[in-house]
Amino acid sequence: MPEQDKIAIVAGEWAIKAENDLKNAVHTLKLGAKCPTDTVCFHAQQCVEKYLKALLVILKIEFGRTHDVETLVSLLPKSIKFPLSVEQQRLLTEYATTTRYPGHYESISLAEAKQAVKIARQVRQKVKKLLMEHALF
Repeated sequence: MPEQDKIAIVAGEWAIKAENDLKNAVHTLKLGAKCPTDTVCFHAQQCVEKYLKALLVILKIEFGRTHDVETLVSLLPKSIKFPLSVEQQRLLTEYATTTRYPGHYESISLAEAKQAVKIARQVRQKVKKLLMEHALF
C-alpha cells in the first residue's frame, strides 16, 4: 500500500474518533439542565484534539502523546490560521485534564458546555476544509 494511502487511513481513523466524541457531546447536551457539563466539555476537547491530530498526520508532522490543544496547534505550519484563541486552547485542555477527575475547579455552566461544542464544530469545519483544499482526505 502506498505511504500516502496509509497516512490517509490513519488520519481517517482520528477523524472518526473525533466525530464520535462530537456525537457524544451533542447527545449529552440534550439532557438540558440535567446535563453533566464536564462530560460534554471533555468530549468537545477530545473532538478538537483528534481533529488536530488527523490534520497533523496528513501534514506528516509528528506529535507526542498529549491532550494539550495549544501544543498541537503550535505544531501546525504558520500558514494555517486556526480558529482558536490561546485562551480557548488552554480552556479546552483544562477540560481534558483538570475537570476530568474529582478536585477543586469551578463548575461548568450549560452555556459554557454549549460554547465548547460550538468550538469543536468550528474546528471540525476548519480541518475538513483544509483536508478538502489539499485533496488529502
